Amino acid sequence: MSVAAFGPLGLDDRLLKAVSRLGWSKTTPIQAKSIPLALAGKDVLVKAKTGSGKTAAYAIPIVQAILEAKKHSAKRATRALVLVPTKELCKQATKNLKELTMACSKLVRVVEVSSQSGTETLRVILADCPDIVVGTPSRVLAHLQAKTMSIKDSLSMLVIDEADLVFSFGYKDDLEALTSFLPKICQTFLISATLSEDVELLKKLVLHNPVSVSLDEEELKKEQAQLAQYHIRCQPDDKFLLLCALLKLKLLRGKTILFVNSVDRCYRLKLFMEQFGIPACLLNPELPQNSRCHVVDQFNRGVYDYIIASDEMSAPSDKSRKTKRKKSSDKEYGIARGIDFLGVENVLNFDLPTTASAYVHRVGRTARGMEYGSALSFVCSGEEEEILKKAEEKLSGGKDPVRPYEFDMAEIEGFRYRVNDALKIVTRAAVREARLKEIRTELLNSEKLKAHFQDNPRDLQVLRHDKNLHPTRVQQHLKNVPTYLVPAALKSSFGRDGPPSKKFYRKGQGHSSKAQKRKMDPLKSFKFTRDEPKAKKTKA
Repeated sequence: MSVAAFGPLGLDDRLLKAVSRLGWSKTTPIQAKSIPLALAGKDVLVKAKTGSGKTAAYAIPIVQAILEAKKHSAKRATRALVLVPTKELCKQATKNLKELTMACSKLVRVVEVSSQSGTETLRVILADCPDIVVGTPSRVLAHLQAKTMSIKDSLSMLVIDEADLVFSFGYKDDLEALTSFLPKICQTFLISATLSEDVELLKKLVLHNPVSVSLDEEELKKEQAQLAQYHIRCQPDDKFLLLCALLKLKLLRGKTILFVNSVDRCYRLKLFMEQFGIPACLLNPELPQNSRCHVVDQFNRGVYDYIIASDEMSAPSDKSRKTKRKKSSDKEYGIARGIDFLGVENVLNFDLPTTASAYVHRVGRTARGMEYGSALSFVCSGEEEEILKKAEEKLSGGKDPVRPYEFDMAEIEGFRYRVNDALKIVTRAAVREARLKEIRTELLNSEKLKAHFQDNPRDLQVLRHDKNLHPTRVQQHLKNVPTYLVPAALKSSFGRDGPPSKKFYRKGQGHSSKAQKRKMDPLKSFKFTRDEPKAKKTKA
């Protein structure tokens, strides 16, 4: 089935109204194949890359089936269960489902159960049997075991999204225990970006004669054409030099995600960018869930352009201590997968990931849907070169889809002394101090997000996560680029950012004398004169 409009699918008018409001004019290739099968009641195994419209591929059939069931029975029952591996994905899936039910929100209710907070309130809501429940396997299982939620006699649809991550996030035992609470007959959707061994185990566990849906070679080629992939071979110390030049010379424009491999690298890169006056926000597993969700929301709304992201699953341990330190990171975290970043124009692999699969998922953050995007990777010799080769084989059978980025290192050599000055300031102690400061601030913000911001939504709108940390001295002169550092090829299009010349001051357009400044200051130049009273005229 080719890409077409949603109308011929025979959807409910209220669902079509919601689709129209969302601006979806036509189905994506994966939706065009999977939605008719799902509407026919088939078990479906969907394999497609992130950003191909997989969420709508199962959400639309779920809402349609519930609306059809409501025509024949007004009985309240939980008819659909959506399982996802992370809290961020719970928020995202819930939001998407609520958007699709905006025209029938009183009839079809969606509830999220990913958080442990507000348990008492959640018990009351679940006792009222919401139509769709979204949560992680562990939280859903906890509610089923506590008997605050019942699905044995009512559930008709089960979705496991990002199925290849579910087992790797430690949910194998939870899922096996959860199957005992499921009815014998239940339509199941298994959504995954890859078909790993874990997915095969899940397939045997929950699917019954499924129909597999994936894109053919021609459709894959079209998707790959939307994404331009480049790499720059460099030394480890040159990565900071390259980033500085790309950003300050405005060669990297638009909303960008910068990937690193550890939380420490997150903070080091943020502090480095601060030295050059480039604001950026952080996204890593140590931050509270509410703060992470708010960071993504503000990025999607265009509040800031740069996110520094770490897909490290746990906080690094301190090997110098004999006692094991309790890890503060969130195990239900995975930035490279699933989260719906909107309008990402560039993905920059500052550190290349440790596996080829992780590379594919990272670059999948851009060129989503029908949009175009670019991915640039800094590659050092050795292990990173091997990972890049494996990624190329995974993408197109080793046909070099990742092209070299034409960049002359000699032309940016003038930036090196500035980069070295910045790196001298960004010490391990500064990173550690910044890390503690950021966590304290975000914990406070997270508490506010729960209570205060519910009553004061305006405060939530103005809260920003890209403020300067300033744990140490910031060198102001690094923020501007003198014209002599700009390569000759860019001087015609690059505005003057450097300090004004002496001629500029002589014309009176720069610094003014004290007398001129006094005249320009209305508080100092203001004079009050008292009018003398006019003499009264006397009659002769």
